[in-house]
Amino acid sequence: MSFLDVKDLKIHFPTDDGLVKSVDGLSFGVERGKTLGIVGESGSGKSVTSLGVLGLHKGGRAKISGEIWLDGEELVGASAEHVRGLRGKKMAMIFQDPLSSMHPYYTVGHQIIEAYRIHHDVSKQVARKHAVDMLGRVGIPEPGSRVDSYPHEFSGGMRQRAMIAMALSCDPELLIADEPTTALDVTVQAQILDLMRDLQREFNSALIIITHDLGVVAELSDDILVMYGGKCVEFGTADDIFYRPEHPYTWGLLGSMPRLDREPTERLLPIKGSPPSLINVPPGCAFHPRCPYAERTGDKARTEVPALAETEGGHLVRCHMSRDERRNLWETEIKPVLETQ
Repeated sequence: MSFLDVKDLKIHFPTDDGLVKSVDGLSFGVERGKTLGIVGESGSGKSVTSLGVLGLHKGGRAKISGEIWLDGEELVGASAEHVRGLRGKKMAMIFQDPLSSMHPYYTVGHQIIEAYRIHHDVSKQVARKHAVDMLGRVGIPEPGSRVDSYPHEFSGGMRQRAMIAMALSCDPELLIADEPTTALDVTVQAQILDLMRDLQREFNSALIIITHDLGVVAELSDDILVMYGGKCVEFGTADDIFYRPEHPYTWGLLGSMPRLDREPTERLLPIKGSPPSLINVPPGCAFHPRCPYAERTGDKARTEVPALAETEGGHLVRCHMSRDERRNLWETEIKPVLETQ
């Protein structure tokens, strides 16, 4: 069993318009010291998954089933109070927008001190020194004075660093980063990614990066899970996903990613159509209305949900086409086009 094991997780939200199947039967695992990248378009269920792992849907309208095992402890059936006690100490999250995730009324230092003292019986002076140390470790200059600054007094990159300091203040063994580099310029993005890599090595924590940016997961991830319509459509090592991808949706994501290592000769290849509504997910393969290869399997794509099947060595793909057919398409049609972009 991995440090984090998610098995057949379903998170559904009843609404007046119908049942929103945000996460619909998701399974994955993450070891200590390893990084899992979860990628997909907006609305594919990535962030809902992360909030589910942290128990932040408990007490709401969400219907949750399946299993979430954290270091041998099952969380779906645990009480909200018990899971709340694990947040911060055992698992923590870096949220997408630090300005709205940090309280504007309190200083950055106050918020780190509060997070630390919830799990440690120490004085305010000791907690303040720890907060200053954490701000220094994430690269904030003059941490001794900036500890008394308010979130709005920090730049976007500085706020993200402060958010990371708060998340890491209690040395969590699982860290989830939801779009950690959104709205940051590329130089600050690179600094934040380097910082997360260094801190993960230092703490030997399990790390989940949730993003729509394939460049970010290429930089950090050991394994990558590709989500579409609330389900996993492909899972494998970073090498599998970038050099031997087998799902048409993954091909589409790779085709829509700009390349800086060669002279561009053609326009990017966007995936036609729009992501599905999670209230009215298309029958059969959820990707079939946008898939240029759906006709190859006759009516199967429209009527049968494909199973998530192993191709080799832990590489999983949810597609009706045969393995040989997918690999032939990749080698003869998809890869040559991507290499000319």
